[in-house]
Amino acid sequence: MVNFSKLQFDDRAPVYLQIAEYLKRQILLGAVQDGDPMPSRRELAAQTGINPNTAQKAYRLMTEEGYVVTDGNSGSFVRLTPALREKIDEELTRGLVEQFVTQAKANRLSYKKVIALVSDLWGDED
Repeated sequence: MVNFSKLQFDDRAPVYLQIAEYLKRQILLGAVQDGDPMPSRRELAAQTGINPNTAQKAYRLMTEEGYVVTDGNSGSFVRLTPALREKIDEELTRGLVEQFVTQAKANRLSYKKVIALVSDLWGDED
């Protein structure tokens, strides 16, 4: 079963969005696979210390985005296709890079300097 107990909330985004992003990150890291059972909405609320209505809102979002499905009385499960996994990867990667570029520009770093630093810090890996 997918475990949300290690999720730590911050003030940067609504809690239900942070829950969805956490699950996406766990999918990309390989900690969550297609078919893994999800906790009930009440279990999610208990694991994370949130209001059950917020848990319901997170489930609604994850269902609308297609990576969580509810199967009648069987509960909810993670449902992934290669295309959906690629979409999640693109979304999270793009978001991370956009944050970095925004901060680099705010600090008036030049493109060349940033690329040189990234190349240096990245190391020998291609």
